[in-house]
Amino acid sequence: MREVAIIGVGMNKWGELWEKSLRDIFVESALLAIEDAGVDHIDSMYAGCMTSGLFVGQEHLASLLSDYLGAGPIPAARVESACASGGLAVRMGFIDVASGMSDIVLVGGVEKMTDVSGDGATYALSTAADQEYEVYNGITFPGLYALMARSHMQKFGTTREQLAQVAVKNHENGFKNPLAQYPQKITIEEVINSIMVADPLTILDCSPITDGAACLILCPADMAKKISKKPPVKIIASGNATDTIALHSRSDFTILNATVKAAERAYKMANVTPENIDLAEVHDCFTIAEIMIIEDLGFVKKGEGGKATMSGMTALGGKKPINTSGGLKSKGHPVGATGVAQVVEIVHQLRGESGPRQVKNAKIGLTQNMGGSGGSAVVHIMQAM
Repeated sequence: MREVAIIGVGMNKWGELWEKSLRDIFVESALLAIEDAGVDHIDSMYAGCMTSGLFVGQEHLASLLSDYLGAGPIPAARVESACASGGLAVRMGFIDVASGMSDIVLVGGVEKMTDVSGDGATYALSTAADQEYEVYNGITFPGLYALMARSHMQKFGTTREQLAQVAVKNHENGFKNPLAQYPQKITIEEVINSIMVADPLTILDCSPITDGAACLILCPADMAKKISKKPPVKIIASGNATDTIALHSRSDFTILNATVKAAERAYKMANVTPENIDLAEVHDCFTIAEIMIIEDLGFVKKGEGGKATMSGMTALGGKKPINTSGGLKSKGHPVGATGVAQVVEIVHQLRGESGPRQVKNAKIGLTQNMGGSGGSAVVHIMQAM
């Protein structure tokens, strides 16, 4: 198996992009990644997208996106794993290059979520849950994560203020990110007193509806040293796992087992431990998610995620900076693009290009992208070359 490097990244400004179509958003980011890499062709393409059919009525993205990029007739595939679609697309591109099937691969993620009503977006997102046993009975994703939050609070003493601090910290980071959808600073009091969505989660505990895309260019590591315009970043591990789709089928609401297993596989592949990770981008779709994820990744013991967040451990300048981009909470969450954008942030950090968000002496970074209420997860570990 060949070693794989990232030689180009591209991402557009995220938000409510009324004037742009799904294809426009994707091609814009793809061209930025191609320019960043300095390549004149791509051999194949993978595009992560959760549910373009429900959001914009468009399926068959492999053909559409390669066509409008002007890259046809290359091999191309759309990849879907709910909100982990982008992360799984990165994994597919990694496998393609590592296997020797392709040399230069474009990996992208895209979602156009604002062209439907709020009810339409809620329905589209609900397809990542169990339709017969969860959605039919009226549960929503804020409701599912509220159940996790209540369980975590009762079992470990996690406080409402600790949940809110996740949002405060990520908006502080997003304030420094020019591509973030909501770069405003917020306070713990504003989070707690904002509109209730599903007790204990308020609107400021929840990631937003977002339009956006992000792209990468991958190639063999030995080739990267010869053709890359910028310092390459090596993907040293890719871990993937699944769990029950329905929350009620799990033995413990406070553990995201797909994340645990995907991380175990990634750590083993990279021959590193959680202590070796300098920073991470994780799937903070709701504030409780980040608290649980940093525990399940092994950064802190189970039950200590809230305390670690409140102590500043996960802030910029802390022992383990988490979501330096602003995370899903501030940067935005176009569900199919999120996993790719996480990798974009880590690449910028390992290149030393993150400006006021830069983590000092960052050498190894991790991304964790998750589908639904944790029914799937993808973990990647990257290292500066």
